[in-house]
Amino acid sequence: MILLRHGQSEFNLAFTTTRRDPGIADPKLTPLGHAQAARAAEALAGEPIRRIIVSPYTRALQTGAARTRLVLNWPEHDFAALDEVWWPPVEEPTQSVIGRAALFRAEMAALPDWSDTLVVSHWGFILCLTGISAANGEWLRCDPTGPAPGTVVWHP
Repeated sequence: MILLRHGQSEFNLAFTTTRRDPGIADPKLTPLGHAQAARAAEALAGEPIRRIIVSPYTRALQTGAARTRLVLNWPEHDFAALDEVWWPPVEEPTQSVIGRAALFRAEMAALPDWSDTLVVSHWGFILCLTGISAANGEWLRCDPTGPAPGTVVWHP
């Protein structure tokens, strides 16, 4: 499968500058983030992608965060499984992200067409899947049937 980290978000821009959490709960893409997304789309245009899995955060979907807003902006998609406020009230603990990534890796490995899947996600989740710290807009291949990364070094 191909893993694509979302483009630069307002959070990424502020955090890179200050090294402090700016407290932006669901940041949007910056103009650079939009450009990174466009470059990734161009680079991946020739790939045999048949399934796209996207995190429902604004910076990944580039839309409103509430389920109602998602339904309004993408009426052709089924968001019925999402609660209205689906994001966690506090930052997800590292061990939880590691466990979620391991479960996702196993579920993808069980699919016969995992190699035709694009996953648009976040730094920590991609790190837990691959052991690689991907930059905004960077994409990489991941074989979920191969060995998982060893110890994940988490330094946001």
